[in-house]
Amino acid sequence: MFTIKAKKRDEGIKLDFLRKSGEIPAVFYGAGKDTTSILVPIVEFKKVWRDAGESSAIVVEMLDKNIDVLIHEVQVDPVSGEPMHVDFLAIDMKKKIRVHVPLKFEGISEAVKNGIGNLVKVMYEFEIEALPSDLPQNLVVDISKLKTLDDQIFVSDVKLPSGVIAINEPTEVVVSVVEQVEEKEEVAAPVDLSAIEVEKKGKKDLEAPEAGEVAPETVSSKK
Repeated sequence: MFTIKAKKRDEGIKLDFLRKSGEIPAVFYGAGKDTTSILVPIVEFKKVWRDAGESSAIVVEMLDKNIDVLIHEVQVDPVSGEPMHVDFLAIDMKKKIRVHVPLKFEGISEAVKNGIGNLVKVMYEFEIEALPSDLPQNLVVDISKLKTLDDQIFVSDVKLPSGVIAINEPTEVVVSVVEQVEEKEEVAAPVDLSAIEVEKKGKKDLEAPEAGEVAPETVSSKK
């Protein structure tokens, strides 16, 4: 079980000051708990976030109590990518919950390796149901099963840990291989020089007459 220390946050302290001191403002709510503003150490949180992700249960350790939570939402700085605020969702460890878990693709597809096809990932996560203690950080998809263009991996083919149920339809395609099509280089049409010559000649005939000449349009007939 992942753990992270926390303390209640004084609403009167400016957030920028807290962040500069190495702490992130956060909040937890849900499972009958009152919405509570807290602070967590930035270094400790980044490590837990990296290792637990958003689908593994975490214990928030406070002075007066421990709270079981999931990382529900993380606001990050658009420039630096550093976490700026965290929402923790309090959970009941005795009740099953539904979460989205990322897929991790492993192995080498012979069809792709031999250059007969390209790998197409149709799904990147599963929706699953399980007790919080059984939630996996990710689900592994073995693409070495893809040996021909006819091979596909379905939801039902992905091995799930004990106590975990996939909510997605078993017949949904997770990943497949499509035939590799070689793009043909476009060949430019040959230039018709005679047409260009005719066009230039016609344009010259319409140009203004030189000094001493009279344009055909200005000649009038005298009776």
